[in-house]
Amino acid sequence: MASPVAALHEARTSVGARRSEATEAAVLEAFVELLAEVGYAAITMEAVAKRARAGKATIYRWWPTKAYIALSLISKAKVELPTPQGLSLRSDLIDYMTRVLGMWRGDAGLPVGVLVRHCYAEAWSDPALAAALQSERLERWTLLNDMLQSARDRGELPAETDLARAKDFAMSWPLYLLMTDQVPEPDAIARMVDDTLNGLRAGLSRPPSPDT
Repeated sequence: MASPVAALHEARTSVGARRSEATEAAVLEAFVELLAEVGYAAITMEAVAKRARAGKATIYRWWPTKAYIALSLISKAKVELPTPQGLSLRSDLIDYMTRVLGMWRGDAGLPVGVLVRHCYAEAWSDPALAAALQSERLERWTLLNDMLQSARDRGELPAETDLARAKDFAMSWPLYLLMTDQVPEPDAIARMVDDTLNGLRAGLSRPPSPDT
């Protein structure tokens, strides 16, 4: 079975100040292998550099800590999520959440949820990482925004629905379950989506109270 990033490179080449795609692929590959072998907590940047056959200075230039390597893997996994079919918000959300939660569990191999948990935990004491997480979130979580926008355009959500708040609301429950190591199995996702839709339709079209 092909590794998660093996198809991205065959040989490393130097491209000066610009990050080499082949070197990046080798670093991500090394990180994935070490994650499977020793777990996130035991991974060191030195071990990644040795496994990737890359200089430590090169790695630190692009990834100040191992959490930034984890963030690169998270971002790559999100890019690979397919576009929803647009049949209905419920069916789109069930499909989307099924894929996201499966990605977090590691159904396809890489347990992305482990990386997400560690990145958020480390971001509490690393403002730069927190900013990078927020930037990645805005850039990559576009499918959910598109689903909600389309649902609003179709009349499935009130016209005044605040999409930013709706997106935060839809992801808050799954993220809480992830952070508490309670990622639901596939047969529980439809009910979770139905409960989420009840909340979306009931209250998120109204602006928040000044007292909240």
